[in-house]
Amino acid sequence: MPRGRPAKYKTKEELQDKIDEYFKKCDLEKEPYTVTGVCIALDITRETLKEYLKQEEFSDTIKKAKIKVENYLEKKLITDGNTTGIIFNLKNNFNWSDKQQIEHSGNVNNPFEGLSTEELRKILNE
Repeated sequence: MPRGRPAKYKTKEELQDKIDEYFKKCDLEKEPYTVTGVCIALDITRETLKEYLKQEEFSDTIKKAKIKVENYLEKKLITDGNTTGIIFNLKNNFNWSDKQQIEHSGNVNNPFEGLSTEELRKILNE
């Protein structure tokens, strides 16, 4: 017996049509693209959007919609002076992060390598 309510969208084409309508409406009304806007246009929650993302048939359609929103936000980082909210959105909805990677090359010389606990205690007591 299936659990939960039946899927709102039966085909990826039906889902894509609704998503396309959303982006066209945003363009006409000069509104920003948002993930929640996509959800409102589809009449679903963010959690349901995540569930569609897990389904092979719908995954690519949802990913393309999200990348369109992400691209919009990324462009706003370049053109908009108030970036704090945009950065917050990108970090929370698109897995952006502040990372600093440090690479180390060469050898680490440990003068105490190979000494027993007893030998180390003897050195400490001297």
